[in-house]
Amino acid sequence: MRNAFGLWLCAGLIAWANLAPAATVTNPALTEAVALYEQIDWPEMSEDDLAGDDRLLPDLSPAADQLRETSLRQVRARLVGIPAAGLDEKDRITLALLKWTVDEHIDATAFDEARMPFNSDGGFDLALNYRADRTRPATVEQAEHWLAVLGAVPDYYRANLDNLRRGVDTGFVLPHITVESVLPRVRRAAAVPVEQDPLLAPLSELPESIPEQQRTALLDRGRALIRDRIGPARADFARFLEAEYLPASTKSLAVSSLPDGEAYYRFLVRRHTTTTMTPEQIFELGQREVARIRARMQAVMEEVGFDGTLSAFIASLRADPQFVAASRQDLLEKASEIAKRVDGLLPAHFKTLPRLSYGVRAVPADIEDGYTTGRYFSGDPDKGRAGGLMINTSHLDQRPLYELPALVLHEGAPGHHIQVALAQEQDEVPDFRRELYFTPFGEGWGLYAERLGESMGIYRDAYERFGRLSYEMWRACRLVADTGIHWKHWSFEQARACFADNTAMSPLNIDIELQRYVSWPGQALGYKIGELKLVELRSRAEAALGADFDVRTFHDAVLFNGSLPMTVLEQQVEAWIAARKLEGT
Repeated sequence: MRNAFGLWLCAGLIAWANLAPAATVTNPALTEAVALYEQIDWPEMSEDDLAGDDRLLPDLSPAADQLRETSLRQVRARLVGIPAAGLDEKDRITLALLKWTVDEHIDATAFDEARMPFNSDGGFDLALNYRADRTRPATVEQAEHWLAVLGAVPDYYRANLDNLRRGVDTGFVLPHITVESVLPRVRRAAAVPVEQDPLLAPLSELPESIPEQQRTALLDRGRALIRDRIGPARADFARFLEAEYLPASTKSLAVSSLPDGEAYYRFLVRRHTTTTMTPEQIFELGQREVARIRARMQAVMEEVGFDGTLSAFIASLRADPQFVAASRQDLLEKASEIAKRVDGLLPAHFKTLPRLSYGVRAVPADIEDGYTTGRYFSGDPDKGRAGGLMINTSHLDQRPLYELPALVLHEGAPGHHIQVALAQEQDEVPDFRRELYFTPFGEGWGLYAERLGESMGIYRDAYERFGRLSYEMWRACRLVADTGIHWKHWSFEQARACFADNTAMSPLNIDIELQRYVSWPGQALGYKIGELKLVELRSRAEAALGADFDVRTFHDAVLFNGSLPMTVLEQQVEAWIAARKLEGT
């Protein structure tokens, strides 16, 4: 597939260089395959609670998994007979992406991943809260739809518990350390007062266009569902975790220790890097990156005149009150100021910017203790919902301000917001392409955006540049720690050493991140792998084009077709380079 993709992609170079609007899918066989794929009932949580359709919550049963696999194999069979050479450019990209995606889903079916429906900072329980946060009914019918969703929640919990019990029976379980970290979150959810329950929020803010009596009745029904049905389901989950799952959890942190675990980790490495790299190759790459970035960090330390070791310099930064926000609001305001400063510089670096804006807001208090430092949540231009940069405002002494610019660049603009919003705004492509998210593309772009902040002038002093390098070192240590834990069977302390010795990350953030790598194997590998490929491709383009290289159109070339596997991205950029050369002759 990859070689064929590279051969046809060089056709139509001038059209690609001009970044013409996307064409619709015109091949009947491809149209049929896309339609069949988009009809699959995926196990992920829907975000559309205002459509009033029949799908309330995903079907998580083994029978549904088997039906999904059957449908995927039918899609793949249809794709086999479609010749790429006979398609126009956009259809060729659609064909390549559909093949890649279908193959990855089919490969995943061998591992029955439904047996692990949660991790240290996410899962089926939190997905409901996120869904509620994005749901604001405007009519009685939409409120009734949300009530129907609430009514389906107990069965949704039971289905997940059935899958977890199948994991216990087959030895496919999370480590003991992960279950212990999740239990407090689950207990808090079971004990939350009804009036403070996140699932009630969509019914607590109904518009005044609905008569008051109806608003009250709808809200009362929501309270009753949460109190009488959802609360007991959460309590059952908490009891199950403590009484059944925790005793069955593994002492080993390595997913490769599980039944068929080595094959599973190799699959996860392929999924999250979209490469053929082995765990050993990634471990060695991580060590090289750690050494390279450490040398740059020491140069910055010398620049500010610090006489001592890198560890001592990091300790001095952690102890310096000038790098601690005065309050939660102060941290949010500082993040917002950086975001607006970036906005003013974006047109100089990007030819195409999304129409959708984004805002800065705090991570909800009920999940902040076990949550990462920041995260981006996509908006929806059709529903009038902006994107959101979530900032964790707890434990302020663990959120150093010299790292804040890199965080905003990564999670906001020009990082995830620009990348995701542009993908959403692709014209006339199949819906599945707007929703694709390949880890090395998305997270590699976020890390590339942190690096781009240097040429944009976002980092105002050596300390903020050191913060960026600390963030880059964080991602390099991920390569070492993830493969160390899951392939080399490292302990938590062994994995911690890379972060503690080489980054300015606080002890709290290190522990939260390590919990994530333990419970979400492979995902952390995509950041550095993707960033290094993007840096390589930019260097290749600069060398090939010389004075004709334009960073604004290069960024369009990278982002214009949405999320791509690394091989496909490389071929896209090579085609763009060739087209620019033709334009110059």
